[in-house]
Amino acid sequence: MNTKIYCDIADLKTIRKFNKKKIVSGFTTNPSLMRKAGAKDYKKYSTKILNISNQKPVSLEVFGDDYETMKYQALKIKEWGKNVYVKIPVINSKGKFMGKIIKELNHNKIKLNITAVYSYKQTAQILKFINNKTDVIISLFAGRAADIGIDPIPQILKSLKLSKKFKNVKILWASVREPYNYTQAKKIGCHIITVPPTIIEKIEKFSKKKFKNLSVETVKGFLKDSNKSNFKI
Repeated sequence: MNTKIYCDIADLKTIRKFNKKKIVSGFTTNPSLMRKAGAKDYKKYSTKILNISNQKPVSLEVFGDDYETMKYQALKIKEWGKNVYVKIPVINSKGKFMGKIIKELNHNKIKLNITAVYSYKQTAQILKFINNKTDVIISLFAGRAADIGIDPIPQILKSLKLSKKFKNVKILWASVREPYNYTQAKKIGCHIITVPPTIIEKIEKFSKKKFKNLSVETVKGFLKDSNKSNFKI
C-alpha cells in the first residue's frame, strides 16, 4: 500500500517549502493551525495557501457549529479552488451527528474531509450518508486516542474494511505523534497519513541501521557529554 503523506500545517513559509517535496502529496489545515499561523482573514489566508499549493489537495475546515452555518461556509470554501476538500466535523460541539450536511454536500459533488472521527462506528455512520462517486476522506484521530491510552489501530482497520465498497473513500490516519506512525499506517494499508513538518523531516531520514549501530551512536553521545562535563567519580 502506497500510503500518501499530507502535511498538517497552515504556516505559509512552511507550505512553500514542503510543497516542493515529492514525499508530500497534499495539505491539511484546521482553525487551530490557522490561528497559530497568524491568520486574521480566513478567506484571504486560505487563498494564499491555495496559490502556493494549487496542484495538490488542500483540506480547509468550516468553523460553524450548526447545519446552516456549515452549509454556508462549505459552499463558499469549495469555490476557492478545484483542489479543495471541505473539512466537516463528524459531530458538532453539542455531540450532534452531522449526517445531514455531509449527505447534502457529498451529493452536490463537493469533496469532503470528515474530521474528528475516532471510531469505526462513526465511519459506518458516515458511509450510510454518502454516495460512491464523490471523493471523501475520513480522518481518524489516532494520536489523540493513543494519548488517552486507547489503541487506535483496531478502529482504523475496521474503518478500512468498511470503506472497501467505496472506491471514492480514503481513510486518513490523523494526529500523528511520532515517525513510526507512518510505518504503522503503511503496514495496515491506511490510504493517507497527515503529518506535521518536523516529523516528515524525520521520515525522510529513515534508514536501515542495525540495532548495534544505534547502540554505538547512543553510547558515543553519552560519552561525549560526560567528557564535556568533566564528570568524575
